[in-house]
Amino acid sequence: MTSDQIKVLVIGSGGREHALCWKMAQSPLVSEIVCTPGNAGIADVAKLEKVAVTDLPGLLKLANELQPGLIVIGPEDPLALGLGDQLRDAGFKVFGPGAEGAKLEASKAFSKELMDRHRIPTASSRSFDRSGQAKGYLEGCTAWPQVIKADGLAAGKGVYICADLAEAKLAVDAIMEEGRHGTAGASILIEEFLEGDEASVFALTDGETVLVLEPVQDHKQVGDGDVGPNTGGMGVYSPVPELSKRIYKQIEQHVLLPSIHMLRREKIDFRGVLFIGLMLTEGGPRVIEYNVRFGDPECQALVRRLKSDIVPILLATADAKLSEIDTPEWENQTCIGVVAAADGYPGSPRKGDRIDGLEAAGRVDSAVVFHAGTKLTRTLDGDEEIVTSGGRVLTVTAMAKDSEEARKRAYESYDKIKFAGKFCRRDIGRRREAREATDARSREATSGA
Repeated sequence: MTSDQIKVLVIGSGGREHALCWKMAQSPLVSEIVCTPGNAGIADVAKLEKVAVTDLPGLLKLANELQPGLIVIGPEDPLALGLGDQLRDAGFKVFGPGAEGAKLEASKAFSKELMDRHRIPTASSRSFDRSGQAKGYLEGCTAWPQVIKADGLAAGKGVYICADLAEAKLAVDAIMEEGRHGTAGASILIEEFLEGDEASVFALTDGETVLVLEPVQDHKQVGDGDVGPNTGGMGVYSPVPELSKRIYKQIEQHVLLPSIHMLRREKIDFRGVLFIGLMLTEGGPRVIEYNVRFGDPECQALVRRLKSDIVPILLATADAKLSEIDTPEWENQTCIGVVAAADGYPGSPRKGDRIDGLEAAGRVDSAVVFHAGTKLTRTLDGDEEIVTSGGRVLTVTAMAKDSEEARKRAYESYDKIKFAGKFCRRDIGRRREAREATDARSREATSGA
């Protein structure tokens, strides 16, 4: 270790955290990476600890023992609990907002209030804390579909697009009466349905300076052609051809910069990434939601395409010196990321299945496999093996000069991986084509009825 090298503490255990650790491990500025609680893939590039992401006293104790030069908080739950505030108060450089900033994601009603107050374009909505009132409001709706969202953090699964009143009432019952999303569903948002193409924009900010990252597009629904329930993300591609320079300029002017100004006017000290989910409507871009951390699997595609060292960028954000760094360089290639999910996801996924073929998958040209729901276990013979431990198990990424070659490499790598119940979407990077095919089949079925 040299005098200008630092130790980094990463908090989290998903594919996002594996991607960040993988990228930071390439930096000459880093002497050691420690990740808690981590996963089987992160163990290849970082030392693992066993402190849970919501154990704030345990995390503060770990930070005091390690004395890292940078702490990166990956998931939203510890941010919402105020971990960033506690660590900054203890004198650490932290990438991630405090509790007030994290509330943009932790409460959809709160973020809607701020957007309305600061005239940031978004869907009209109403919030409810009683199921009877929500159903009464729905009975008066004449425009369908309607979107029903659990107000709190639901790991990307608390959104229901309801085609009619009966479906909407079932969604209200599932969230508020059955408690499908726990305390996150104590109140709900009922929101107008926006027509258009979805897009995701990521910007780093230290409260003063804004650094816009390359656009990335996720595939949220579980099935090809955007059918089935919402998930935490089934695949990703970057860059996004649908985002022309003209549209991107609109997003910056009408959404991104006003959002940063909103944080300033509300006196929210925000040092981290603002991840804005958008719908590109005929009337212009409108905000679907704010997130206050890197997306997963979007982060995996971002780090693959980032040519520059990520550590100075994260440090500058944490240290409120973002204006002092050079503009990052990006690979002029397409990245495709395919999520390998476990049977039962996004409901109750099966766990504990042995994963084979990871080495072969990694040998495919340009492929990198990021772990999410994995863990190391020992067999009865004492041998180590990697098994599934979550719904989204892996994200298989590949790069190429064009999207078709990147897709080919990503799926070739994915197909070499074996575990019971494995499935994926086969239309990553071709979402529009798959959606059009699904719509055509639906029209044929309707006309033939």
